[in-house]
Formats: sequence, structure tokens, C-alpha cells
Amino acid sequence: MRIDFLGLEAFLGIANWGSFNAAAAHLNLSQTALSHRLKKLEDDLGVALLARSTRKVTLTAAGAELLPTAQRLIEEMTRSLDILRTAGRDRQEQFAIGCLPTIAKHHLPRVLRDFARLQPGVGVKVFDNSASEIVERVRSGEAEFGVTIASTGRWDLEVTPLIKEPFVLVCPSAHPLAGRSSVGWSELEGVPLIRISAQTGNRLLIDDALGGRRERMIWKYEVQHVGTAIGMVQAGVGLTVVPRLGIDLADDPGIAAVPLKNPSVVRSIGLLARREQPLTPAAGALARLLTASLRAEH
Repeated sequence: MRIDFLGLEAFLGIANWGSFNAAAAHLNLSQTALSHRLKKLEDDLGVALLARSTRKVTLTAAGAELLPTAQRLIEEMTRSLDILRTAGRDRQEQFAIGCLPTIAKHHLPRVLRDFARLQPGVGVKVFDNSASEIVERVRSGEAEFGVTIASTGRWDLEVTPLIKEPFVLVCPSAHPLAGRSSVGWSELEGVPLIRISAQTGNRLLIDDALGGRRERMIWKYEVQHVGTAIGMVQAGVGLTVVPRLGIDLADDPGIAAVPLKNPSVVRSIGLLARREQPLTPAAGALARLLTASLRAEH
């Protein structure tokens, strides 16, 4: 038999307050509704729990036997619901996402600013990691979702395509190539280049696009982060190739970004989430803002 918690609540209210009037007021019910809940409980149990008189309400023997058990059940249920409610509130107050460093540096801050206006009480933890690290954080549930290279083949993850992002050549603004509308890879043969570590996922895209031609490139330096490569370009150490969202010409003075051709290199950016695991409301709101913002810029 199912447990009639509403009936038990009515029974406890009357037993504790000693009258239908007081119990109804405490439970914010009408006396009719309160009486109906109690009668249903008594009918289900097949016994009378309360003895009513014109002056007072008293427990029957069955009611006295049920009282401590009913109190324990309601207290345990209330405690369990409070724990769940607190846990749910904590999850809403802060959640985590993964985001490629190039997008996290130049694009995510504006989106988070808008998100803070909509949900001022919610904090966001950002894992600005490599593509492979973001996959693992989302898969494990550590991050609600990730904005990363859309290349995962995991059965338990789902990717929503967002944008196609081209790679560009980054050179000093005074460099002969800086004013060009585009630059072919053949023009970069013999030029000292700065490459980004293979762990980021970008290097593999470039190598695949170049094929055998990559052996003719002089990759003189290798770094772990796009920001480091751009700093080296500003210092005149060499040129680099990075995703377009990895640079902001207003924030990075003294450099130019030139489209590449023959071949052009493009990466697909997607929103990665656990399959059949809906995002929490706050995370869903941020995901929609990010999606709209990225697509609006492209």
C-alpha cells in the first residue's frame, strides 16, 4: 500500500494542535479539506485514529500507536527534501563549463557579462583547457558543457555545431605580408614559424590540411598557448598560424591577421554536452547566450 503523506500530515496536525481549527490554520487548509484528508487516511487503514467530541479531539488506541511512526516518517521526508532542495540550489548557484582558451580569452568574457545581468546570483567556473581535456571534463560531469573543436566520436557525448572558424596568419603589422588580402602557404616556406603544441588539437588540423607540404615549413618554435605565440610575433621572433578567434587586434597591438589560402584551414567549433543529460536551467541559459553570440559574429 502506498504511503498517504497528506493524510499523515493532516493526522499529525490535528494530534499536535488538538483541534481541527488550529490544525487547518497551521496547514493553510480549509477544515473541509483537512477532514477529507483525515477520513481518507482512516478509510485506507480501516481504523479510526481520532475520537471527536464537542469540546476536544483525542487519539484512539490506533491513533496513539500510529503517532510516533507518523512523526518519524514526516520528519525523515522533510529532512530528505530539504537536503535535495539545498543540493539543487547549490548546483544552481555555481556550475562549470569547458571552453577553448582562444574563445575563453576574447569572446567568453562579454557573454558572461550578459549572463550575469540575467542571473546575478549564479557563478560560473571556467575550465579553459585543451580540446581533449574539455571532452573529459564534460564526459565525467565535472563540466555541464564545453565549447570546443567538434570532433569527438564518443557515444555518450553530443555535439551541436556552432561555427566554422578559419585559421589566419599572424604577423607584425609592419611585415610585408600584413597588408595582403590573403597569403598562400607556399609564400611561408623558409619563414620561421611558431607552432602551437599538438595537445591543443589545432596542430593536427593544420598538418592534415597541409599534407606533405608541412615538411617544407620551418617550424622553428613550439609553444603551449596561442597568447605566447602572439607575444613572440610582437617581439619579431617569427610568424604564427592560429584560429581567428584567438586574436583580438584591439587588444593585441602591433600585429595583423591575414587569411590563408591554398589550402585554407578551418576548424569546426561545437557545443559539447552529455547525451540525454539535460543542462540545468542556468547552464542552459549560458549555452544559449554563447551559441547566439558566436553565430552572430560569423
